[in-house]
Amino acid sequence: MKKFFKNAVGHVMTGIGYMLPLIVGASLVVAIPKIIALCMGITSLDPYAETEGFTHILYLIEQVGWTGIGLTNTVLAGFIAYSIADKPAIGAGLIGGMVASNTNAGFLGALIAAFAAGYTVKWAKEHIHLPDAMQQIMPLVICPFLATGAVALLMGVILAGPLSFINASLVEWLRQLCTSGTSQLVLALILGAMICSDMGGPINKSAWMAGNVLMTEGIFQPNVFINCAICIPPLAYAIATTIRKKRFSADLYEGGKGCWVMGFIGITEGAIPYTLVKPQVLIPVNMVGGALGAAVTCLLGATAEIPPVGGIYGFISIANGWAYLVGILAGALFIALVSTWLVNFNVNVEGDSSDISLDDIDIDITIE
Repeated sequence: MKKFFKNAVGHVMTGIGYMLPLIVGASLVVAIPKIIALCMGITSLDPYAETEGFTHILYLIEQVGWTGIGLTNTVLAGFIAYSIADKPAIGAGLIGGMVASNTNAGFLGALIAAFAAGYTVKWAKEHIHLPDAMQQIMPLVICPFLATGAVALLMGVILAGPLSFINASLVEWLRQLCTSGTSQLVLALILGAMICSDMGGPINKSAWMAGNVLMTEGIFQPNVFINCAICIPPLAYAIATTIRKKRFSADLYEGGKGCWVMGFIGITEGAIPYTLVKPQVLIPVNMVGGALGAAVTCLLGATAEIPPVGGIYGFISIANGWAYLVGILAGALFIALVSTWLVNFNVNVEGDSSDISLDDIDIDITIE
């Protein structure tokens, strides 16, 4: 059972990895027209759906972005199924994700559909044995048919109603959570700590995914806290290497220059080489810094009425954007000061920020 859950987490992470370019691209295509419209004094592009001119073009571009965001559950489910059982499962997974969106079963429904499709194909491969002359129809006909049938029965007949109710109830609860002052602060603390805990690992991805799930439901506030926390760890170590150079080895000091860029655009992995010097001390410090930054952002009143853009420059998409910047700075300064007080980084560690490959980088731009 432990192995199953470990594999399941890996499959979900694969799905998220394939979904990330969709979210980033579609979100920016939504956000940029909105920001241009705001600069023109326009708060919504919907009234320009039937007009002509530049504002109508902005509306059309925005709608393309929303179409992409609407495919979130579809792509997620398709590639989770693909991770489980390869190409024969991807079609059923995509169908299941689309059904989950259409029936308001949401993210939970997409996960169930993906695992149903993937493990149906996996079971078929292991238990259905055809003559050699007919083996070619297994991946093209038998497996897709069985997987799609399983998804249709499960998502279209058995679970559509219950999952829709559960998803609607959960979304409403989270919406209420985001409007309550105390609850919103708790949410900011939790999300900030999660983002800065393993920096690109499963906990970080879980918080990021939660923000994207809420994003598809029109709840943007959690993404403000997530985007704030994402910038904090790399920016913190960039500041630390600048103000306390003698506490760092030559390699880590040089890596700090790259952390300025990673902090600016929101790549938490930039802080990993520094955290590895003494993880038992620095992981809690990072988590407190992330929680502090997100909490400050919350308390100072940073809000999002449109999809917030990730990175430090994301303040342009946030009401009271200065509060967002202050939160990032507060969290980064906390980590920079406390980490260099507790830990001497003037040692050789394996890897620096230049060792991070492009495949390892997770650009957490969260918008809707």
